[in-house]
Amino acid sequence: MNKLRSKLAEGLVVFDGAIGTEIYKRNYFLNASYEQLSLTAPAVILDIHRRYVEAGADVLTTNTFNANARRLAKFGLADQVEAINRAGVELARRAAGDADIMVAASVGPVGEPESPADTTSRAQLLKQQIAALKEADFIIFESLRSGVDLRAALDAVREFPDLEYVLSFAFDAHCIDCGAQAMDEAMRLLSTFPGTAPAALGLNCGGGPEATLDELELLTKKTDLPVIVQPNAGSPRVVDGRTLYMTSAEYFSTYAKRYAMLGAAGIGGCCGIGPDHIEELARSVRPIARAEKRGIPAVEVKAEHLRDEIPLGERSLLGRKLAHREWIELVELTPPRGFDLRSTVSGARKCLDARIDGLNLPDGPRASSRMSSLAAAIAIKQHAGIETILHCCCRDRSLIGLQAELLGCAGMGINNVLFITGDPPKLGDYPFSSGVFDTDSIGLVKIQKRMNQGIDLGGKQLNDVTRTVIGVGADPNAIDLEREYRRTCEKVEAGAEFIITQPVFATEALFAFLDRIEHLKTPVIAGIWPLTGLRNAEFMRTEVPGVVVPDEVMRRMAEHESREAQGEVGIAIAAENIVAVRDRVAGVDVSAPLGKVDVALEVLNRARRA
Repeated sequence: MNKLRSKLAEGLVVFDGAIGTEIYKRNYFLNASYEQLSLTAPAVILDIHRRYVEAGADVLTTNTFNANARRLAKFGLADQVEAINRAGVELARRAAGDADIMVAASVGPVGEPESPADTTSRAQLLKQQIAALKEADFIIFESLRSGVDLRAALDAVREFPDLEYVLSFAFDAHCIDCGAQAMDEAMRLLSTFPGTAPAALGLNCGGGPEATLDELELLTKKTDLPVIVQPNAGSPRVVDGRTLYMTSAEYFSTYAKRYAMLGAAGIGGCCGIGPDHIEELARSVRPIARAEKRGIPAVEVKAEHLRDEIPLGERSLLGRKLAHREWIELVELTPPRGFDLRSTVSGARKCLDARIDGLNLPDGPRASSRMSSLAAAIAIKQHAGIETILHCCCRDRSLIGLQAELLGCAGMGINNVLFITGDPPKLGDYPFSSGVFDTDSIGLVKIQKRMNQGIDLGGKQLNDVTRTVIGVGADPNAIDLEREYRRTCEKVEAGAEFIITQPVFATEALFAFLDRIEHLKTPVIAGIWPLTGLRNAEFMRTEVPGVVVPDEVMRRMAEHESREAQGEVGIAIAAENIVAVRDRVAGVDVSAPLGKVDVALEVLNRARRA
């Protein structure tokens, strides 16, 4: 009872992928009942389930989608409903073994009667099947395409008051009534249903990962229930005369990350999605999604052990400017891929001479492998004398390692830290690496806030309080702005003292976000990226999460053929954006593209003169 609800509340639940597609790959053709194979070829079904277990699935779905009397009657198997369904559950259970893996009993639409003699109601057929699936952890009604199928499912579950179940809809091109209207009708039927509410709602099959993303955006706005997303592989596309299936494991996991960002509580796959897709999902998306819900361990700390924090204005030069609401100019400079810091230190000295307030040092942006940002910050402090803002990323270190990093910052006098959750390894050059994600940026802020009061993660007293100025990131162009707003509020509540945004190209989105968070009274520093050329603009537009490059910017870049002329336009646009946002933000953080500090400084100089 309520096992699924508990799992969905804990963090992202990974469902398995297709059963039918995997059966077909094993040379079983469409003139046979796939569901009967649970009796006649159990080793085949068991092998499919075990592949999904090895891939990292938290939920195995039984081979029972069409195991109702009406569907089975087409193969002369109407009298084997109980045997086939029981076998389907038993095989999934056997594959799960002793692992904490749930078994979802798949129930599909019963279909239309084949003859006038078939007068059994849809609900009655479903009740018969559900009764044979009682050993599963929950029932998932899949591919609900019409109000008729939904009503039949709701009528059937009334007879099983303790049943935990999921209603999963297939809003695709073949459904009777599609999209928002179909969702509204489904929500209306659910609102009037007198029985036990479903544990979750779902989206399965459909038009592929991209179409399902649009449907998820709609559904999450219409329900407070957890949502499970299981897209199919979509339709093939014709590219240069070739017919290609676009849904590789990489493509699927990219959309899975977006599903998680929109709040999906469970993610798996339908037709065409196999163990390789689920393995990539479990490896690259599950850790970062679960980190958001995991938080940090609750450690009781006696009030008398907490010490007063150092006032913000006394912790660093950045802290002083923040405390006095003075204009702030930062340059973002990424540490080198190798270990030669000469150009980095040289760039830092140029920034000091140009009266820049500090250097913002990313920590492995886009999951790249670069020199330790802490080592770079120490070298810059020693050899250039300019203050740094160090990024601290959750991806690569356990909680113990993260705390060690923060203590190292305190010991070396690196007192400005920007806390970020981080990009999953799959986005970088080392996709085979594992992300740790013991916590997320909110959890990290809580850890640092406690250390600023003299207490470490385990509740032990430090020899002194840390002096860290606590920063966080924000994305005014997030896919799910409600989630971004909520998380920004949680970051400030946890102890964030300033915010740096993703690069801003569309000022309207930034202004709307600033209006939304105005009540937080937290200084916001706008990220500014000088585009170096049209290709750079295209890359930022398509490959960098959280960045929106407007059509007008693309048009202006495309008006010039040479890279140099396009770079000049990029500098001009960046300077214009600074002028446009200057009255609304606490400062700007201008990136040095490809390490070109001179470009960032030119942007700031033009903005100063404007």
